[in-house]
Amino acid sequence: MNNSNEVPLIFEMSSPGRRGYEYPDCDVPSEKVTDLIPSRFLRKKAADLPELSESEVVRHFTQLSRLNYGVDVGFYPLGSCTMKYNPKINEDVAKFAGFQRIHPYQGEETVQGALKLMYELEKYLCEIAGLHRATLQPAAGAHGELTGLMIIRAFHRDRGENHKRQEIIVPDSAHGTNPASAAMCGYRVVEVKSNPRGGVDVLNLRKITGPQTAGLMLTNPNTLGLFEEDIVEIAHIVHQAGGLLYYDGANMNANLGISRPGDMGFDIVHYNLHKTFAAPHGGGGPGSGPIAVTEELEDFLPVPLVSMKDNSYYLDYDRPKSIGKVKSFYGNFLVMVKAYAYIRSLGAQGLLEVSEIAVLNANYLMRQLQKDYHLPFDRSCKHEFVLSAKKQKAKGVRALDIAKRLLDYGFHPPTIYFPLVVEEALMVEPTETESKETLDRFGKAMRKIALEAMENPEILKEAPHHTPLRRLDEVKAVKELDVNWYKRNPSSAM
Repeated sequence: MNNSNEVPLIFEMSSPGRRGYEYPDCDVPSEKVTDLIPSRFLRKKAADLPELSESEVVRHFTQLSRLNYGVDVGFYPLGSCTMKYNPKINEDVAKFAGFQRIHPYQGEETVQGALKLMYELEKYLCEIAGLHRATLQPAAGAHGELTGLMIIRAFHRDRGENHKRQEIIVPDSAHGTNPASAAMCGYRVVEVKSNPRGGVDVLNLRKITGPQTAGLMLTNPNTLGLFEEDIVEIAHIVHQAGGLLYYDGANMNANLGISRPGDMGFDIVHYNLHKTFAAPHGGGGPGSGPIAVTEELEDFLPVPLVSMKDNSYYLDYDRPKSIGKVKSFYGNFLVMVKAYAYIRSLGAQGLLEVSEIAVLNANYLMRQLQKDYHLPFDRSCKHEFVLSAKKQKAKGVRALDIAKRLLDYGFHPPTIYFPLVVEEALMVEPTETESKETLDRFGKAMRKIALEAMENPEILKEAPHHTPLRRLDEVKAVKELDVNWYKRNPSSAM
């Protein structure tokens, strides 16, 4: 249904005879076309394309771009995603010709600067994690998970235990990619329960850990934004059983310079360079999900690694126990450049302040909202926190309604319905790049929405009211997705 704010489709703006381009005359004789292109691939009639002037095209897409929401437009409190502002200097560095215009098949002697950057970035990531060596190949966090699990399998195979170690333990509050990655790698997934404080239930972990355990996938702080208080004991239980500890680095933004996964007992850590180290996330990608490992696991890392000999950098393929390549060439290089620029710009002290401010912002906002929403775990959080809309549900208002209403107040909604262990979950991650004034505006909007839920719940159930499109039937949109435009017979859409 159209409303006054809706932008018309470019097809609807079309007028016969208008054009915003002019092609040069074709220098291939028309009679030669059928010789070059088989007739079955040639159109029998002209494509039904919109006809507009150049100014109409420019204005149309400029107007559409203004409808996009991102970190350059406003606050993006998407929990578990670390949607922080991306410094533009990182983009400028990634555009340097020496980085942007090189090719992965060039001789090593011609790309020494790029190899040095990768070598040093690996060292920085290992220092931050408290581990020995790292690969930069994985293209994103879930890809890093799969790579880490392949290393776990290779490790147990090398020890002659792969046949019996067929289980990966995953918390009930874990990111969905954890069990998915484990299953993709051929493991059985075993769930460990949460305790009343939101951490891993150590007694439950002891019961399900044994000679069949290949490893435990965990992030710390966990997906509830809470630090695992029993992490040392958890690591001991898994290692005593002969398993490995895998760290999901999605929440690393809470730990920089404060605590290191390697010191907690983790054997493998993946990073999200497109989260923690401020390269664009989501549609601004691509991503990068390096993993760092202990010295015991170094031999299994993907090839090649960047190594140095006689003050020269080279790609090291001589690694017989390697799991092999997991990505074409060497990973998403320009994402590495942006992360390297971010780390070098901030330095050790700056990275520490990143996490300190992220934790401060999250706790500040959580305490603002705990009276208006249910706080399932009333303890200090790390970089993010989870609220529940249980109070509002009594009035028929769901987390989805609150998220939709936030759009009317000009805010991107937080993550909703995750983690699954919290009823009507609202997961908020403010990051360190937001000002106190922004947090206060968001808190004020959330409190006002909580009041609306009590006094006028229908306004939330019908939200959003001021966006170009009102609420969609999301189930129907998934099951009956239709992205075609039908010029003459709209009812023919299927």
